[in-house]
Amino acid sequence: MARTSTSPVPPDQPPVPKHLWKVAALSGMASYLDAALIVSISVNLAIYRDSYDMGVWMAGAISAIVTGCIAVGSLVGGRLADMFGRRRVYNLDILCFALGAIVITLAPNDIVLLIGVLVAGLAAGADLPTSLAVVSDAAPAHGRARLVSFTQVMWVLGIVVVIFLGYVLSDTGMTGARIITGHLAVAALATWQLRARLKLVDEPSDQAVEEAAAAAAPRGTALKNVWNRAALLPMVATFAYYVTWGIGANTFGQFGTYLLVTVSGASQTLATGINLAFLPIALVLTFVFVRIADTPWRDRLFYVFTVVQVVAFCVASLTAGALVGMLVFFVLYQISNPFAGEASYKVWSQLSLPPDTRGTTQGLTYALSRGVFAGVAFVTPALMEYSASLLLWSITLCMAASGVAGVYIVRVLIARSPDAADAPANVGVARA
Repeated sequence: MARTSTSPVPPDQPPVPKHLWKVAALSGMASYLDAALIVSISVNLAIYRDSYDMGVWMAGAISAIVTGCIAVGSLVGGRLADMFGRRRVYNLDILCFALGAIVITLAPNDIVLLIGVLVAGLAAGADLPTSLAVVSDAAPAHGRARLVSFTQVMWVLGIVVVIFLGYVLSDTGMTGARIITGHLAVAALATWQLRARLKLVDEPSDQAVEEAAAAAAPRGTALKNVWNRAALLPMVATFAYYVTWGIGANTFGQFGTYLLVTVSGASQTLATGINLAFLPIALVLTFVFVRIADTPWRDRLFYVFTVVQVVAFCVASLTAGALVGMLVFFVLYQISNPFAGEASYKVWSQLSLPPDTRGTTQGLTYALSRGVFAGVAFVTPALMEYSASLLLWSITLCMAASGVAGVYIVRVLIARSPDAADAPANVGVARA
């Protein structure tokens, strides 16, 4: 049936069953905890530096380790989920995250802090591709993009909560830092309990899962399926987009507060307040993205806002991180990011990657990208000290490259993908 409506959200768009929103929310906690962990390190970094007497290289090492561990966790977790059951890995990795967050919270020195970051980062990484695969498996074709993109709402919410706590607790030193990371442990434990009780439609029995795992043990989940053209092309393209976009997003996620304090001359309270003031814009617009995710407007708006995003980074670069320029940057960035950011990557990946290897393939793109982010994070404090302008212009070039990769994904891969072409072009028609 052809669509005749030109409205962004056609009135006949099939609703998503309520129980699937619960699946999306609990799966989205992977994104919440991933973002919250990275940003909590960012918010607390200046405090850790003073309390543990860190140098710039140690500060960079901590940020690099959390990102590197997320990379390794994504690679291993996605593969294990495809081999031994997504539901099993789905429940285990969130518990491991809670243990890591507890260690971070109680760390008496920087060595113990690094151990906690190691455990939490590995677990957070393992949960990312697994949770997205769980959502995709449970979602109907006409609602898959909405459910997958809802995990991005949780991602933004993780940033909002941590920045808010950082602002409120900005004058409390290590006590506030421990409260921020302690809330991650509580959230992870609560999610673990709720996931354990979650009932998915057509969920296989324990016996069936065990039989599937036993069958997969000798032959694996056909790794050759990852390297064929159907999987490799979208994997490479989505990786190219995510890694170039993520260098900018990850740098500001980890070092936004640090940059405002050390380069822009803001106080810790003002720096966290600036981040907090603009985040509600991103949160509201991410909900808008969810609303349009199964319509052609999802990718039409990408064209517009990827340009806005590049302009935002140009402003920051031209002003060399001056406070006024950073204020303009934050406004433009928070407006554009929901429509030209990680949400697009998540949706495009789930629509273009083959279903049987989604965990492995997206785990690979996450892992390789986060590995690059870790390397960038390691040198960022030193590069920021050497030349903030050089750092910002380098990031601007990366954001421009991500726009080119995104255009290719939309015009070539999404146009060819059966699910992607069906969902936006025939919104409102449920598959038989």
